[in-house]
Amino acid sequence: MNSQTGPPPALPPVVSPEQWQAARDELLAKEKELTRSLDALAAERRRLPMVGFDTDYVFEGPHGKAGLLDMFEHRRQLIVYHFMWPGSHHCLGCSSFTDNIGHLAHLHARDTTLALVSPGPLTEIEPFKQRMGWTVPWYSSQHSDFDADCGTGAGFGLSVFLRDRDSVYRTYYTTARGVDRLRIDFNLLDLTPLGRQETWEDSPDGWPQTPPYSWWHLHDEYNA
Repeated sequence: MNSQTGPPPALPPVVSPEQWQAARDELLAKEKELTRSLDALAAERRRLPMVGFDTDYVFEGPHGKAGLLDMFEHRRQLIVYHFMWPGSHHCLGCSSFTDNIGHLAHLHARDTTLALVSPGPLTEIEPFKQRMGWTVPWYSSQHSDFDADCGTGAGFGLSVFLRDRDSVYRTYYTTARGVDRLRIDFNLLDLTPLGRQETWEDSPDGWPQTPPYSWWHLHDEYNA
């Protein structure tokens, strides 16, 4: 899908290999500083206090009714993506986020489970999951207070839980740009000259840009 509708933008300046390397090294120093800051932030995140969380919720899952402990699949950590389900419609943003989830074996190797939870009925969730070709476990919270207790309401977000035997604790929650930064497609686009090509970005004059969300489609609808 080409978001460029006007004349081609002015390209970045063309320089010698030596000049390019000098500019790259200057940016690299800033990138390394940011990496160290993110490492420090992650260390602080690992030391956040926890809050006890009720385990009496009943979800509808791919194998029938399930509780919060069941969602851990016997692992110690659980990451829950709160997938919006407005009415009987899927959420484009949540769908593209889920498209970016990689092979779960790498999380499982670190004693961590990832699951989706939506307030929509499983009878709508399952057909959509099959259409999208996703294998990540997906549960319906339609008849529980789980989403409200997590503070998501009808919105999206990401919660992290830790299990200690039969006790569950919530350790982290993020939403909005906190979830946005986890997407590999956005991270890759941020490395390119044109970026995400959205109007909020600070890009050179003439760069192709469209309003956020307007270019998003389900992955099987772009060609259409």
